[in-house]
Amino acid sequence: MSLPKRNTLQRRHAILSLLAEQGEVGVDALAKRFSTSEVTIRKDLAALEKNGLLLRRYGGAVPMPQELIAEEQAQTASPWKQAIARAAVGLIREHARVIIDSGSTTAAMIPQLGRKPGLVVMTNSLNVANALRELEHEPALLMTGGTWDPNSESFQGQVAEQVLRSYDFDQLFIGADGIDLERGTTTFNELLGLSRVMAEVAREVIVLVESDKIGRRIPNLELPWAQIHTLITDTRLEDDARRRIEAHGVRLICTAMAEHP
Repeated sequence: MSLPKRNTLQRRHAILSLLAEQGEVGVDALAKRFSTSEVTIRKDLAALEKNGLLLRRYGGAVPMPQELIAEEQAQTASPWKQAIARAAVGLIREHARVIIDSGSTTAAMIPQLGRKPGLVVMTNSLNVANALRELEHEPALLMTGGTWDPNSESFQGQVAEQVLRSYDFDQLFIGADGIDLERGTTTFNELLGLSRVMAEVAREVIVLVESDKIGRRIPNLELPWAQIHTLITDTRLEDDARRRIEAHGVRLICTAMAEHP
């Protein structure tokens, strides 16, 4: 673990200890206590709130009400998703230009991106954008803009496609509702255009999906195998499915679930 990350974790543990003792903490007092900026403290509080450990309020934070803790824990990414996300982040080089599509598996990548200096990240997801802004060492953030689609909770449409086409990227990280072993990635969403443009403007297309989605038959083909370079899934994948995916010329990475995600 790098020193900056260790210091960040130690400071956040200390903030939680103070909160337990005092029942409330203030941004200005915390910044002075830890000899850091108020911006850094606000990011600490945002990260702790995201993990269900406190609630931010104007100028500081208070403990998380007990009735909300179970709900927050239920929304945490599964250990399989977190393992897949870690493997995905491991493929990103420093100073890379990447697209991160909306989705729970791709969003699980965000907490680890602060360790990669100089990144430029494009996304069509407000959730991804907000999570990136909470990182202590946040990447340069680009948003597609466009028309908000409540079904996918992301921006879609021609404006978003035009914005994407004005850039080029090293990698696209994208999820899927299902994997058709013959055709490629599939989705329940009928808005397919933006995903295909994302794949066009990225040199490497990396699909992140848990193995229980592989073999699902969903009508809408999103990305054909010819456009996919790498698929990251988990070790529960059956041997026959492995062989059929690799037969399409796709690099297959199967990750084991970590004990401590």
